[in-house]
Amino acid sequence: MMTDPIADMLARVRNAIGAGHADVSIPASNTKREIARILRDEGYVKGFESVDEGPQGRIDIELKYVGDRESAITGLKRVSSPGLRVYCNKSSLPSVLNGLGVAMISTSRGVMTDRQCREQGVGGEVLCEVL
Repeated sequence: MMTDPIADMLARVRNAIGAGHADVSIPASNTKREIARILRDEGYVKGFESVDEGPQGRIDIELKYVGDRESAITGLKRVSSPGLRVYCNKSSLPSVLNGLGVAMISTSRGVMTDRQCREQGVGGEVLCEVL
């Protein structure tokens, strides 16, 4: 039984980058699809595809490398966990590397980046940070 599927997703992406793989497959969920969408929209991965296979399905993420096999993602960090949830309101949203990184926030309006939360004036649970 997996207690933190988002941490598992981030670990799989980190391990695939470390091994130099071109893509990685993870079990699917709506939250993971939204995280993959944000990674694509922010330019950290080339793309992703949702495959309906079996009872759960999977997400295939195509990793992005620049230059001499240097990954576009230099760090993935899980902030909130099942044992310690981390919430922020609109006035205390995190800033990753002074705006060079992205924090993903789960809000009542869906999963958003920290910039989108500032624009819309909402807060929520801080899922992860991408550098």
